[in-house]
Amino acid sequence: MKIISYNVNGLRSALSKGLLDWVAEAAPDVLCLQEIKAGREPMDVSGFEALGYCAYLHPAQKPGYSGVATFTKVEPTAVVHGCGQSCYDDEGRVLRLDFEHVSVLNTYMPSGTSGPERQAFKVEWLHFFRDYVAGLKAGSTPPLLIGGDFNCCQTAIDLHNPKANQNSPGYTPEERQWFKDFLADGFVDTFRHHHGEAVGHYSWWSYRAGSRQRNVGWRLDHWLADGTLQPRLTGAGLLPDVVHSDHCPAWVEVM
Repeated sequence: MKIISYNVNGLRSALSKGLLDWVAEAAPDVLCLQEIKAGREPMDVSGFEALGYCAYLHPAQKPGYSGVATFTKVEPTAVVHGCGQSCYDDEGRVLRLDFEHVSVLNTYMPSGTSGPERQAFKVEWLHFFRDYVAGLKAGSTPPLLIGGDFNCCQTAIDLHNPKANQNSPGYTPEERQWFKDFLADGFVDTFRHHHGEAVGHYSWWSYRAGSRQRNVGWRLDHWLADGTLQPRLTGAGLLPDVVHSDHCPAWVEVM
């Protein structure tokens, strides 16, 4: 199963830039999109359906904001929209599809960059999400594969200029500790599992000052796998040459 996560920074915008042509070529079994920015009118997903995908959307209540969508060629055994907390579900933060041997959890985490209030909201979310996932692991959910825009970097090699960003949202000490604790709960960073300590691999670049061309970026998009899935992970990586957004896709393959 080949699974791709991609923050498209507006699904309609990405479609206007040729997203469907790329999806047809990449041909993932499951495609998880974040920041779909749905409006008040239902989104047209007929192009995905024509490629053989079933579409599941969890948009935010606020038009043009946040939201996630998962497209799959493999029929899920269950689909769960949201995490049961209205303050997060109203922003379209989580969408889970269970399959026979794996559960794919598509998440778009808050960024915290708009000010202290939203950073505090983000930190609350991170602690909630860790508990939420622990509950799923303790239940009957298949082994989790969690993908999406985490809006967090783990270590200094995950962003271009860590010294200047020690306290920036996405790389605060609290967020780094959260990531360390989350992995210690029994998850594998699939990218690092396959690429070790390789540097210069990022999934988001600012639109300012030619950051993408200069590869001045952050690795904010991740696939984290339940440790029991580790023997079944056959590959993982980023696709920085795919440009429909300020992010690039992150992919993982699991047997």
